[in-house]
Order: sequence, then C-alpha cells, then structure tokens
Amino acid sequence: MSKVQLTIFPAVLMLLSAGCSEKTTPTATAFAVGSASTARADNANPLVRDFGVDVPDAYYELSRTFTIRTGGFTPPVQARAYGYMGLALYEALVSGMPNNQSIASQLNGIGALPQPKGIPYVWPLVANAAMSEVMRGLWGDKTDHAAQNIADLDALEAQFVSQYGAGAPPGLAKQSIDFGHAVGAAVFAASMGDGEHQSYLTNFSANYVPPVGAAFWVPTAPGQNALQPYWAAKIRPLVLATSNACDPGPPPAYSEQTDSPFYGEAKLDYDLSKSLTPEQLTIAKYWADGAGTFSGPGHSMIIVAEVLAQHGGTLADAAEAYARASIADADAFTAIWSAKYQYNLIRPVTYIRRVIDPAWTTVLPTPPFPEYVSAHSGQSAAALATLEALFGTNVPFVDHAKDANGFAPRSFDHIFAAAEEAGMSRVYAGIHFMSGNLKGRAVGECVAGKVDALNWGR
Repeated sequence: MSKVQLTIFPAVLMLLSAGCSEKTTPTATAFAVGSASTARADNANPLVRDFGVDVPDAYYELSRTFTIRTGGFTPPVQARAYGYMGLALYEALVSGMPNNQSIASQLNGIGALPQPKGIPYVWPLVANAAMSEVMRGLWGDKTDHAAQNIADLDALEAQFVSQYGAGAPPGLAKQSIDFGHAVGAAVFAASMGDGEHQSYLTNFSANYVPPVGAAFWVPTAPGQNALQPYWAAKIRPLVLATSNACDPGPPPAYSEQTDSPFYGEAKLDYDLSKSLTPEQLTIAKYWADGAGTFSGPGHSMIIVAEVLAQHGGTLADAAEAYARASIADADAFTAIWSAKYQYNLIRPVTYIRRVIDPAWTTVLPTPPFPEYVSAHSGQSAAALATLEALFGTNVPFVDHAKDANGFAPRSFDHIFAAAEEAGMSRVYAGIHFMSGNLKGRAVGECVAGKVDALNWGR
C-alpha cells in the first residue's frame, strides 16, 4: 500500500459521513508537481496528482503486446485505439485535477460522459477501471485474440484493485471502480460511431483502384494492396474539423528531368543510400517500427512514459500527457492518410528504379501506401509536439525503446528532437523523399497545435 493510501482514508470516511465535497488548491504545472503529496487539498483528501504513473503506463505497455499479437492493428488502427484510451484516462480523472477541465464537449462525436458524484475517489482505481474497460472494447470485440486480450486486461485490473483497494473503505473502492468502468464504457460506445469501428478487419480493400499516371503510387511488392485507402474519407476525427484540415499542399511536381526539384529529391535518396554512415544506418533501423513490432504509435507512447518517468511525473501529468499525445497521434494519422490518398505520390523505390538505377534497393521494405506525406514524421511530430507544449521545449530524455532489440539507448536534448530523428530515419531508409518527411512533420505540428488549443485548463 502506498503512503498516500495509508494516510487518506480516515479523512475520506469523515467526508463520506458528513456529505462534504472536495475543496482544492491550485497545483503547480507539469513536472514542478513531482510527488505533490505536500500540495494535497487542504482537507487531506487526495487529488490525482498525489499518485504515480504506474496504472496508465501498465495499460499502454500491455497495448503494445496487443499490437504485436492481434491481427489488423496497423498504425492507423493502433493510433485510433490510443486516441480513445487517452481520452478515457483523462476524462475519468479530470474531476480530481483542479487545474484541468473536461475536453469531451470540445471533441467531435463524444457527447456527454458519466460525471462524478462529488464524493472522494481512489484515483488509481478509477484510472484502472476506465482503461481496462475501454480496452476491452478496443482490443477485444471481434479481434482475433479477443479472449486472450480480455483475460490479460482482467488480470491487470485485478492486480491494481488488490494494490490500491487494500485499506480503502469497500464502498469507496466500489464507487471508484464503477465510475471508471462507466467512463471507459461510454468512451468505447462513442468510438463505435466514428466510421472506423472494428477497422482491424478492414485494412485492405480489393475494390480500391489507384489512379494511373507516371507520378502516382503503384504497389512496390508482388500482390501488395493499399492499406486503408478509405480511412480519411470514413473516419470522424476527434479534434480536426475535417480530415484534410491540416492539408500540406501538393508535393513537388513530378518530373524526370535531371535539373528538376523532383529528380533532385530522388537523387538525394539515391546518393544517401550509397554513403550512409554507421550512425545514419542505425537511425534508419532504430526507428523502423514495422510489422510485427509495437509500431510507430507504440514508440511514441513509450516516449510519453519515458519523459514522465525520467522527470518525476504524477498521475495527473500522465493523464494529460497521454491524452494529448494519444489524441494527436490518432488525428495525425487521419490527416496523413488524407494527404496520402489525395496526392497518391509515387514511392522513391519506384521512381529511382525507373529513372536512375533499376537495381536500387532500400534499407527497409517500403510500406503499402503512397509516399506523401511521411506517417513516421507526422505521427511522431504530433505526439511529441504536444509533450513539448505541456512540459517545455528544453526537457531532455533518453529513449530505451529498443534496448531489448540490441540497440543502445538514444539521448535527446529536447523532446521534439526525437520526432525530427524519426522523420529523417525514413529518408535514410529510402522510403520517403525529403519533402514527404518535412511536410509530414508540418502536418503533425498542425494537428498538435489544434489539440493543444483545446481548453484543457480551468
């Protein structure tokens, strides 16, 4: 049992018997909060900031296991799930965060969510119940590993109930769990109407026919079909007014003339591939995050966890950080997929083999969708720009995401530097042109700006 648990429940019992409501004092911003136990509300009733980040971290970690073993959780599908996970976490806890307010009414299609009953809650139990419940819908339902995923969620939820429910008045624990479950269920119910419910079943459409022309994307491997070609047309974004609200504008005009900007971009990829330094090759492989891994969105959420852990984040910090980054990641994929299938640009491997060197190969396999713009650049920029908006532009961190894969940790002097490196990795890998990288980054920053412009504070 935590120190917070040992000291708060007598006060909780007094409040419950007296029917008092919680009084709060303002909390410090971001990492200045730290453990924040001394900044507790003046009636000794705990706030969200009085707890650690173990609950959300554990559920996001479990989601990465789910991504690897559950069929159909391609990056757009995974990011969509993260958007609803982050929202459920934040909305379940926001009433215990005196400097924050609900964002549900500011989002598209979410509607009214369950409201607290004005009594104290055990906030980790609330978070635990909300995340387990929304994930049962997102990662259970008709997935090919529903039973296994739900069993793992049940076990994780039971673990935290044992940890944080010990010593709590039974009525208070039940009230906390019931409220979390209600929020998680309501968020999942809202997700079902966004146009991409059960999208893990519909990644590829045999009916999609890409446009024909020299500049347009064609499959880069035998039997390859386009991934989620109708995503942007079908999905309801969370924050964006429309899927193309962050349209990057067209790519450089297609040309095979050696003095043209388009040829110059391809020649840059080609020349780089012939002279990659060991560090550039490491970067290309470090950020690969391809099929069978926790994928790009999973890597971004690892960075959220790392920043929180390395700078003493609280549960309140985690609730807002995961919500901002997850919602931004979800809408970034919508904006990116809008651009990809609007412009349908050829991939470097197709152009270079046609125009420069028919035997050219890439460092990594080319994904099954158009080039412009880079999803790695866009989703990384969206998620990490929201973290910098929340925590500051001079927050260093060390990324250990690939320690288990034999890579050395990578250090960054500020959060967004990781997004810049992730974007460049795709140029080094021969998968993207430089314009796809830079414009993808701009799309991600545009999405992050709209997420950060929500009224998060009171």
